[in-house]
Amino acid sequence: MNPTRMLRIAAASAVLLLAGCASSHILTGTPRPPIDPAQVRVYYGSPGVPYEEVALLETSSGAFTYGEQNKADSVMRKLREEAASLGANGILFQGTADGYGGGGVSIGAGTGRFGGRSYTSGGVGVNISPRQKHGRGVAIHLANPPPEHAPPPVAEQPLD
Repeated sequence: MNPTRMLRIAAASAVLLLAGCASSHILTGTPRPPIDPAQVRVYYGSPGVPYEEVALLETSSGAFTYGEQNKADSVMRKLREEAASLGANGILFQGTADGYGGGGVSIGAGTGRFGGRSYTSGGVGVNISPRQKHGRGVAIHLANPPPEHAPPPVAEQPLD
């Protein structure tokens, strides 16, 4: 195989590998200039102040991230980075889910005949990549975010 062809195959493989680690979004509002991901806060419920929805976010932990905490950290980091790239200063976290797959072992064998000679071969393939964790959220922009350590908003109780 010539070197140019090998380089093309390697480049195509790298693109496919990196595409599996990418985050994505669907715009539902108006993006703003990018901000630092450290400024993006994650909300597990309503932030208690008005906000504007910017985009729906999706990401995954990556093909070679091991350990549940590392996977969760990777998902949260990528959600923050994606939201920050859209100028959103908050994320309404929608949850995570485990992906399909995981490690496995495959065994194969083959025979053939060419030019009066018989050939036999075999192989073993091992997949050591863990299951990915996928995360979803809604990128939001809050004009007046609540203080960092504000108590959660109190739900109104109906009068009897």
